[in-house]
Amino acid sequence: MPGIYIHIPFCKQACHYCNFHFSTSLKQKDAFIDALLKEITLSDTLSDSNEPEIISTLYFGGGTPSILTIEDLKIIFEALQKRFVFATDMEITLEANPDDITDLKLKEWKQTGINRFSIGIQSFADEELKWMNRAHNAAESLVCIDKIKTAGFANFSVDLIYGSPLLSDDDWKKNVQTVIEKNIPHVSCYALTVEPKTALDKMIALNKKAPVDAEKQAGQFLLLMDWMAAAGYEHYEISNFAKPGFRSKHNSSYWSGQKYYGFGPSAHSFNGKKRSWNIANNALYIQALQKNSIPFEEEVLTETQQLNEYIMTALRTVEGISTKYISTKFGENESFNVIAASRKYESTGKLKIENGQIILTKEGKLFADGIAADLFF
Repeated sequence: MPGIYIHIPFCKQACHYCNFHFSTSLKQKDAFIDALLKEITLSDTLSDSNEPEIISTLYFGGGTPSILTIEDLKIIFEALQKRFVFATDMEITLEANPDDITDLKLKEWKQTGINRFSIGIQSFADEELKWMNRAHNAAESLVCIDKIKTAGFANFSVDLIYGSPLLSDDDWKKNVQTVIEKNIPHVSCYALTVEPKTALDKMIALNKKAPVDAEKQAGQFLLLMDWMAAAGYEHYEISNFAKPGFRSKHNSSYWSGQKYYGFGPSAHSFNGKKRSWNIANNALYIQALQKNSIPFEEEVLTETQQLNEYIMTALRTVEGISTKYISTKFGENESFNVIAASRKYESTGKLKIENGQIILTKEGKLFADGIAADLFF
C-alpha cells in the first residue's frame, strides 16, 4: 500500500542550516490550502483496478506543519478521504516544533487521527538552539515531551543534530542521554550539513561562524551508535534509531522503494519506475493550480537507475542489500557484480557479506554514501 507525503511550506523563522522549501510569511497560507486541495482532487490516485487506493501512511512534513490550524488539517483530511481509503492501522505523522505543542492542540490533533509526531528538537541546550536560530528553547523541548506522553501518544520521534562547532562530546552525550532517560521511542540524528546558499553557508564564508569539523562529526556519530545500542535502540537506518516496534513506517517505505504520493510545493511522488516533483515555489504552485494545472516535472528511471537507487537506499538500512532481490529483479550477472565490487570493503571491515545480504559495519556507516556510489552500475 502506498503512502502520502504532504509538504507544508511555512515556518515561523528560518533556521540557519535549513535548505528545505519554506516561507516565513503566512500571507499565502489560505491560497496554498486551496491549491493543495485542488492538487489532491486533480491527481491520478486510482489503483490499477480503478478503485481508490488504500493508503498505509500519511506524513505531514515541511516547513512546520504544526503551524496549521485544526480547521486547515480537517479540510485536508476530508479532501484526502474523498480520493483514498485510509488503512485501519494507518500511521499518520505530523512534524511539529516544541513551541507549537499545547495541551489543546494535542487533543485536537488526536481527534483528526494523527497518531505519531516527529518533533524538531535538534538540541536540549539553549546556546546551541540560539546558534541554529531555532524558534524554541530547551525548556519547551522537555515540556513538550511530557505533554505528548500525558496526552496519550506513545509513538513519537525527536530530531537531534550533531557535529556543530558548539557541541562538545560531553554536551552531545547529555542530549542523547536525555532522549534515553525520557524513554523516547524513536530518534533521528543528523550531522550538521552546510548546504549551499543557506544562512549558515554565508556566515561561515564571512567568518561569522566556525566551519564544521568532519572528524569531530564522525567521532560523535560513533559515540551515538554505542550509546543507542547500549540503551536498546535498533539502528535500523543510518540516521534513525528506534525502540522495538517503533520504526517509522512512512520513512521505511521510502527506503524499501515503495510507491508514494507527494502533494504540495517541492513534494515528490514515486511509483517504482517514475519520479515526479512539484515546483518549489509557493506563488507559482498556487497560480498553476488556480488554472487547474499541477506544476510538476518527472523522469522515468532506467533499469540501471532503479538498481542504483535500490543499492543507495538498501545499503543505509540494517537489512542491507539483498543479492537475491537484485538477482530476481535485475539479473544474476548484476548480483554477481555487486558482490564482487563489495569484496574490497569486506576486506577492510567496512561491510559484511552473509546469507545473501551486504550490510555495512559500524565503521562502514561512516562511509555509506561513498560505498554506495562505488557499487553503482
